[in-house]
Amino acid sequence: MSPKNQQRMGEQSRGCRLPVTVIVATKNEETNIATCLLSLVQAHRVLVVDSFSTDHTQDIARQHGAEIINYVYAGGYPKKRQWALNNLDISTPWTMLIDADEQVPAALWSEIDRTLSSSAACAAYLVRKQFHFLGKRFQFGGFSFSAIVLFRTGHARFEETAGNSPNGQDMEVHERLIVDGKIGRLRIPLIHDDCKGLSPYIDRHNKYSSWEAGIRAHYLKTGSWGKHSIKASMFGDVQSFRRFIKPLALRLPCEPLLWFLYHYVVCGAVFEGRRGYIASSLRRAYIEQVHAKLYELQLLEQSTSSPPSESNAS
Repeated sequence: MSPKNQQRMGEQSRGCRLPVTVIVATKNEETNIATCLLSLVQAHRVLVVDSFSTDHTQDIARQHGAEIINYVYAGGYPKKRQWALNNLDISTPWTMLIDADEQVPAALWSEIDRTLSSSAACAAYLVRKQFHFLGKRFQFGGFSFSAIVLFRTGHARFEETAGNSPNGQDMEVHERLIVDGKIGRLRIPLIHDDCKGLSPYIDRHNKYSSWEAGIRAHYLKTGSWGKHSIKASMFGDVQSFRRFIKPLALRLPCEPLLWFLYHYVVCGAVFEGRRGYIASSLRRAYIEQVHAKLYELQLLEQSTSSPPSESNAS
């Protein structure tokens, strides 16, 4: 069944609400998906783009009126969400990208309604993702961050970074959206609360660290993050500023320890108790994994590029 035909099966069950199509990328998200979808009832359409989950993700999504699109990763670029933007028939003027472990509260929907009704609406909007960890909303620690979540349909695309290897993950990791037009900011945060526990969290970040090591290796070798990427700027939006400081951060001595101190001391994760210490420690461990995998990649490149020794040649 084609992607567009899969869409139409669930389309009739949703009334006309806000002119927004929400794309939710999933794989084995039965723990989170119901809460996520319950928070999206204000959207005109909800598309669950699923990588053939082996749990009850698709069943739960259907029960909540979402449309299921089965996705097969062909390797490289585009990955799951960009593939959805390229291939799905999105007729609404606005598109929203939400993860299965995120929820859009009613107050944020109200703000979106007011914003989209304005004649001065921007091309895209940054939304702060309020970090929850081990069942608690963090007020301190600097783990919450802003990302482009809502944009005019057809006015944003994911950057094509060096992390799009044929054998890599099927969904975007920390790739940013390149926007054609002005970027605004919404005031109300969305809820970022993964209920699957620490083991999946750690497993996921182990995969993320492989992606991060790959793009760092490419940058250190070429000075570029990839074919099409966010432009670095000290005075740009939050995405451009992050890209500006990233080359500085990856060259810092003791980077893993500095990230721990940033979260735990500077941003106050110490006030979150043991949860704050664990979250800060996992951040440090993530960066340590990146450094180790980057070193491994550099060793591999040296071994493949160096000429054979005389003993091996003979």
